[in-house]
Amino acid sequence: MQPSIWQILIVAALVLILFGRGRISEMMGDVGKGIKSFKKGINDEEDTPTAKLDSKPAEVPADKSPTQDKTAG
Repeated sequence: MQPSIWQILIVAALVLILFGRGRISEMMGDVGKGIKSFKKGINDEEDTPTAKLDSKPAEVPADKSPTQDKTAG
């Protein structure tokens, strides 16, 4: 059962009456800003220097290698 054109028009008219034309466009603008902010946050997270630092292997000093600690005990 699909809604008829009259049902769609009645619902659209009620939405316009309840919220008004300006309020609906304001809400859509807020949604657009939220999406842009989310995408910017995702891109900024990928570009952070801490993510690049975590990918480097840890350096072990020559006098504290793990094999020397096991044989010394």
